[in-house]
Amino acid sequence: MTTNEYRVTGMTCAHCEMSVREEVSEIAGVEDISVSAESGSLVVTASSELDDATVLAAVEEAGYSAVRV
Repeated sequence: MTTNEYRVTGMTCAHCEMSVREEVSEIAGVEDISVSAESGSLVVTASSELDDATVLAAVEEAGYSAVRV
């Protein structure tokens, strides 16, 4: 298991969180996702090492930007 944390900008509500969660959940190996618009955080747990570029692209697809913490 590996866990990565990202800082996401632009999220303001539960719908924002849901959009990010839906996109990131499509990444192979992702087992758990925690998203908070209030703190601007995204924590992704996966069964194997995650490629940051893949996670960042998924967040971008949802309409937001992120950086690894």
